[in-house]
Amino acid sequence: MARVYTSTVIAAPADRVWSVVRDFNALPAWTDFVVDSRIEEGLPSDKIGCVRAFRLEDGGFIREKLLALSDFDYSCSYAILESPMGVENYIATLRLIPVTDGGQTFAEWSAEFDCAPEREDELVEQIATNVFLGGLTSLKSRLGG
Repeated sequence: MARVYTSTVIAAPADRVWSVVRDFNALPAWTDFVVDSRIEEGLPSDKIGCVRAFRLEDGGFIREKLLALSDFDYSCSYAILESPMGVENYIATLRLIPVTDGGQTFAEWSAEFDCAPEREDELVEQIATNVFLGGLTSLKSRLGG
């Protein structure tokens, strides 16, 4: 099983960061690589089990299912249902931890998945850099950090 982990510090309080990322349908608002997103079947974007379908800047199409959402822990977990990346059993978690010194936020994004062994290094690097770090960097710039 492949594992990916990326973390950063965001110069904004965790409540503020969570208010942006909590919405499972808000990827276009805080990432540079998602151009549109919708929640299937008209469900609320914070309902466990809802599915978001989104299109990437490069034309790729992805569907993900919300598995967990905790306002107490500032975390959400989701599974990829459909993706052009060639991953299976993909489960990811985005978690925020308040940094009490200076009102900042420690953000960590991790995933585990199965893939063809010959593609593991490539996919881990692609997800860590282009998805997780790219998304967190984009989030930081939108929140002024």
